[in-house]
Amino acid sequence: MPVSRRVLSVQVGSAHPVTIQGREVSSAYVKRPLEGPVAVRRLGLQGDEQADLSVHGGLSKAVYAYPSEHYGFWRTVRAQARVAAWDDELPPGALGENLTLTGLTEAQAWIGDVLRFPDCALAISEPRFPCFKFEHAMGFRQSVRLMAQSGYCGFYLAVREEGTVRAGDAFELVPGPREVSIAELFAARMRR
Repeated sequence: MPVSRRVLSVQVGSAHPVTIQGREVSSAYVKRPLEGPVAVRRLGLQGDEQADLSVHGGLSKAVYAYPSEHYGFWRTVRAQARVAAWDDELPPGALGENLTLTGLTEAQAWIGDVLRFPDCALAISEPRFPCFKFEHAMGFRQSVRLMAQSGYCGFYLAVREEGTVRAGDAFELVPGPREVSIAELFAARMRR
């Protein structure tokens, strides 16, 4: 049976000052969902900003995708850490992602694979590595360690073909060279 792969939600955010651990930094972590088609350009989605271009954005990290399959895990660990109630939902984009996907996790995603949407194509380029801004957004310090242990990191996408993307779009996974998976690369880097 073929796997159903689709975009559940599309999000963008603007950089703004936020105080984390007593210091003011710029962050575009908070994303808001958009309705309708969103333009996909070489450097990302129209209306999306990145606060720290040394670790986010650019040609190889134009769009950040996160599997919806992991949202239950984050709801549970946030409740266990007592920063959220057990029945609190995480809104789309809660992991800082531009695309909330279903049907593709890190174990099935390989560097160079292409996600072919009806009106654009995005290539998997690298895993996302967590930082202090992720901890701040999740609300508890162990969140970076839990992402490292679980491997639930999501992945960055480079734009192969510009166009548009919208919530509800199905996508085809076109295999690339299949030499290293997102899960393998993330695990190797987190062991350092």
